Amino acid sequence: MDERIFFYRLGKLVYRIDDVYEEYGKQCQIGSPNLLWILYALNDGERHSQKQICEDWAIPRSTANTIIKDLEDKNLVALSHIKGERRELLVSLTPGGKKFADEILSDLYKREKAIYSEIESPEELLGNLQNLAAKMQLIAAKGE
Repeated sequence: MDERIFFYRLGKLVYRIDDVYEEYGKQCQIGSPNLLWILYALNDGERHSQKQICEDWAIPRSTANTIIKDLEDKNLVALSHIKGERRELLVSLTPGGKKFADEILSDLYKREKAIYSEIESPEELLGNLQNLAAKMQLIAAKGE
């Protein structure tokens, strides 16, 4: 297989996987797939900066800001200042936000667990994908 076929097939697979998550979000009637990813990111029990969420999940900053503001208005997330940072805020789920995220994500976690159990070498697969992503980022940076 040559590189064009490889990246073509890779792109199709990545978008197919992304579509599965988007469809799950629609089934849960939460609307935006980006909302699903933000809840997914925040539901690990850690506080994250909005900037880090945007970088990790490739969500445009304005989109994340709109979603996070809406979640804050509904008292589902709390924002707090980062010491030494003027503009960046930490985002964390409130207890109500944790309940909301768990309700949406619990079935997804079950589905992922079933699939995960069928993956022969998950660490190796993740390592290979992380290496590929790092190399792709280097290529993207050279084009700037």
